[in-house]
Amino acid sequence: MKSARPRLSLSARPDAGRTASGPTTVRPSQRREARHAGRVNERKPAPAPADRKLLLLNKPYMVLCQFTDEGGRETLKDYITEPGIYAAGRLDRDSEGLLLLTNDGKLQARLTQPGEKTPKTYWVQVEGIPSEEKLAALRAGVELNDGMTLPAGARIMDDPAVWPRNPPIRERKEIPTCWLEITIVEGRNRQVRRMTAHIGHPTLRLIRYAIGEWTLDGLAPGESRALPAPELAQAPRSAPAHGKPRASTKPEGTGNNEPRAARSPQARRQHQEPRQERGNRESDPRPGNRSGGRTTARRPARTKPSE
Repeated sequence: MKSARPRLSLSARPDAGRTASGPTTVRPSQRREARHAGRVNERKPAPAPADRKLLLLNKPYMVLCQFTDEGGRETLKDYITEPGIYAAGRLDRDSEGLLLLTNDGKLQARLTQPGEKTPKTYWVQVEGIPSEEKLAALRAGVELNDGMTLPAGARIMDDPAVWPRNPPIRERKEIPTCWLEITIVEGRNRQVRRMTAHIGHPTLRLIRYAIGEWTLDGLAPGESRALPAPELAQAPRSAPAHGKPRASTKPEGTGNNEPRAARSPQARRQHQEPRQERGNRESDPRPGNRSGGRTTARRPARTKPSE
């Protein structure tokens, strides 16, 4: 006699989550909601006005403009210990100079948005001495692989009193070098280096000296200085198009804009007379013209021609 086979419960069946027509499907919107469900509370509130911070850092050469690196390279964490503060913009690893850091998201966006056009001034050591025509090309804008650059400030400057770089730049005895002061309002990837290479003078060393009204003065490489965060003015908002009052197309003086209660009895009777005339026409027993108002003359009856 065969023993009874154990019966599996519905919850233990491997296909319990499937319907008769196939596996249960999850809509893309449900997957997005589940993915972002834990991120709702991750957004940090804006800091109080007294807690807003702004730091100026002289970023050294070959330091990553971030706080973590899996390769063990130097990062901002080796120079900034202030918690909850982030860089407003970037600076290449092989570039030096001014970097702004803040804990205010609005200030960070204001400093990095392309529409704000915050000027940034660089001291650039290039190979060779550019001619005035080549500097004029930088001022007018040059064609790069990602489009034309906006007009920039460019001039030859005296050698600045800056710290020596380690390792030093490569120098050629037969090719001189010079320093340029270049001011741009864009933030493309390695833009200044590509601009100088475009006119035939490769960049050997690049130091960012100023961002807007903040400069590098008094900061040695690796040093930072805390400043009060500037007050941000509210951006003007344009009124929505549908909220504007529609201008009247009637010329001034046409139409009766006088309040009804202020009209005289004679004016009210004149205003009501056209309605009464329309009512009389509607009660007229004569049939209306079926041709939509057009009147046609009847043709006269044909008669036999006289013999």
